[in-house]
Amino acid sequence: MKINSFNTFEGRNIYSHKKCIRMDLDLEGFCETPSKSISGFNDSLVNAIPELKTHRCGIDEEGGFVKRLNEGTYLAHICEHCIIAIQNRLGLDAKYGKAREVQGDHYYIIFQYVYPNTALHIANTIVEFINSLIKKTSYNLHEKVEEIKKTLLSEQLGPSTLAICEEARKRGIPTLRIGGGSIFQLGYGKYGKRIEATIGENTGTIAVDTACDKFLTKQILEVQCLPVAPGAKINNTIDLLHEAENIGYPLVLKPQFGNQGKGVYANIKDEKELIQCFTKLSKDYRDIIIERYVQGDDYRVCVVDGEVIAVAKRMPPFILGDGKSTISELISELNKDVLRGEGHEKPLTKVKIDDKMLQHIGKKGYNLNTILQAGEEITLIENANLSTGGVALDCTDIICRENIEICKRAAIAIGLNICGIDIITKDISKPLYNEGIIVEVNAAPGIRMHHYPSMGKSRNVAEKIVDMLFKDTKDSFPIVSVTGTNGKTTTTRLISHVMQLSGKKVGMTTTGGIYINDKCIRKGDTTGPQSARTILFNREIDAAVLETARGGLVRSGLAYDLADVGVITNITDDHLGIDGIDTLENLAHVKSLVGEAVKPNGYVVLNADDEMSLTIVERMKSPIIFFSKNKDNIYLRNNIEDGSYGVYVENGLLCIENKEGITNLMNIEDIGITFNGNLQYNIENAMAACSALVGLGIDYDIIKNGLATFYCNEELNPGRFNVYKVGEVTVVLDYGHNVEGYKAVIQGLKNMKRNRLIGIIGVPGDRLNRNIEDLGKISSQYFDYIYIKEDLDKRGRKEGEVAEILKNGVLSTGYSENCFEIVLNEKEALNIAIDKGKPGDVIVVFFEEFNPLVNLIKEKIKEVDMQIEQNSIYESKVELA
Repeated sequence: MKINSFNTFEGRNIYSHKKCIRMDLDLEGFCETPSKSISGFNDSLVNAIPELKTHRCGIDEEGGFVKRLNEGTYLAHICEHCIIAIQNRLGLDAKYGKAREVQGDHYYIIFQYVYPNTALHIANTIVEFINSLIKKTSYNLHEKVEEIKKTLLSEQLGPSTLAICEEARKRGIPTLRIGGGSIFQLGYGKYGKRIEATIGENTGTIAVDTACDKFLTKQILEVQCLPVAPGAKINNTIDLLHEAENIGYPLVLKPQFGNQGKGVYANIKDEKELIQCFTKLSKDYRDIIIERYVQGDDYRVCVVDGEVIAVAKRMPPFILGDGKSTISELISELNKDVLRGEGHEKPLTKVKIDDKMLQHIGKKGYNLNTILQAGEEITLIENANLSTGGVALDCTDIICRENIEICKRAAIAIGLNICGIDIITKDISKPLYNEGIIVEVNAAPGIRMHHYPSMGKSRNVAEKIVDMLFKDTKDSFPIVSVTGTNGKTTTTRLISHVMQLSGKKVGMTTTGGIYINDKCIRKGDTTGPQSARTILFNREIDAAVLETARGGLVRSGLAYDLADVGVITNITDDHLGIDGIDTLENLAHVKSLVGEAVKPNGYVVLNADDEMSLTIVERMKSPIIFFSKNKDNIYLRNNIEDGSYGVYVENGLLCIENKEGITNLMNIEDIGITFNGNLQYNIENAMAACSALVGLGIDYDIIKNGLATFYCNEELNPGRFNVYKVGEVTVVLDYGHNVEGYKAVIQGLKNMKRNRLIGIIGVPGDRLNRNIEDLGKISSQYFDYIYIKEDLDKRGRKEGEVAEILKNGVLSTGYSENCFEIVLNEKEALNIAIDKGKPGDVIVVFFEEFNPLVNLIKEKIKEVDMQIEQNSIYESKVELA
């Protein structure tokens, strides 16, 4: 068994609405070999991965998977379960998986993941492990899992970041990771709020820098008459001894710029110990401060938005003797606690044996081999940070009013809207001014101790942080996602146009580029998830309209979580034979994702006249708005009866209907993109757009105005039935690139006054041969003369190959060989067509690249204008003569 490829989906996708990975496998001849037929395989597998015993595998009983193993199941299915099981062993919540045959030994596996690199590491490991079972070679799975843990630790979110993101998701606020670190954006566009651990985007940088400087913090708090320990900054041994004499023992030495208790030497009792600690500390740190050691317990007070939210008493890790175990053995036993993990992976952190610990226990005359008496308790380190193994006791309910005020004043003094204030005092329920101090103020306080205290009540600090981040956000960020075979670009642009009229600053992705309102920030086909992320991360916009193409859906899934409106214009024969999408049913399944990923109170817009679109109705969970050219369409009528909307055409009017009544919005002829009602396919696009806008709750007058003022021109809808006059010849540019697209454009051209209808035809090379040939056949039925061209991007075809197939399609209908020619370059083909054009001719170009053709047309228009001007001058001279 070998892995052919991986594809990682970060969001909802055609396989699952969960994050998942597709792994393509070659079973190398084992596609028909069940597990029971491989000697010793089942027992070895379950012994190595006992988590498999709990898998139900479609059987409503624990042990269902093992039952399947014994009956005989297949390697791809086994592989899927093993990957899920190892993720669960590591404490990751992954449940979903499936295995499917592609052909013969080629299978693909879908499995849910939490962290992508960890999941990929597991998948590679499991394939190696299963191969070892088949070949009966040794394989240390336990050792490999320990390696995977390192991968997990490198990409795992800290508990503070995770808690805030989970709190946001509970409220329906999407989370976007920026880069590979701990910076996240909660929400989209201008309403998105960014966090880094517990630092909010509105936290001042000066305040953060101040908090990172322990000595500056001390100075500011002292100026504000807040209780701090006497102290000073030291530069050398002379300073050290001088300040020690002034302050008096016991003392504390610590870095001026430090965190997590690193480098802190506390309760230094004499000069000898002081010099020893300073010598050690100065090897790693240049800026060192000294201060009086204050006896008391270690408390952390969390302040959010000026209010004390949580208080925890932090206690150093300790062990209790049993009269027979060494300190080293007791530490090992302590670390076996299931709540303890590496770093921040669990509520508590494992205790590490290091020089500071040895020094601490050494003060009591102990070493790692010391056997403590039964009931004897010792602390293992001086500080009580959770990151070094400490535990926490919730004390939120006992902090006194005076200390609450002190902490609030301290947060204000430093300028932090989120902070953790470290306090040493014997009793947090009594005012600090008696016998307590503020040790430091943390700009990025860990909230793990408050969410998961070892004793006492859990405090949801993340909830208060999210409350603060979004307290001034009243509006929502609407997302409209548009897919379909034809019409999606025009529909997308039209929706964006109307939303701008409603006062929104709209981010839009289309086949033509990424736009912020009417400004293009990137040209090209930008209909995939990466382009959508550009919009979602943009801090200027307050709405998004995203053209969402088939390719991106198949290969990457959705960039957003849930849309407010999902539009599916139609589903027809196009792009088949690519990415495993071979049938219209497959294509409908792909397109349906846009409709499935809609908020429960949002709307799905569907074409009630499109047969294939109606096959996916049952997949939709949100309310539907149907549009139709027939008021009596049964789907539309039933939908209205069920309490939703219908948009349709009746007696030349665009109508919106629900149970409350009918609104005759406007005459079809007044819709800008319909060319006085002549372009039938743009009537459909206008209905689709109108439906989406109704779903968004846009005022009907604004919708009417927007539909009337959006035209098929170069400025508003470039490349979609753009009409130019070159002297007495008319040129139409359109992006039609499939059978239905050609038919729609040609239908519109029928109503134009003309002499001859000339077609410059081509098609992308990644279409099926029969589809390409059909375009040739259709063209031969309508065009008086045909130029066959090819796209510059051959998409895997040889030069001239697509043109030859088109030619065969044209000639197969009996079309005259004297009425077509092959000119592979589309710009050259248009140049020839214009030069050979006769008065009244209409030339339509189904283009690949828009701008070169527009530039050529404008040059031709200038030539004609100059010729007219010269003729006029000549005629004037003749008259004068």
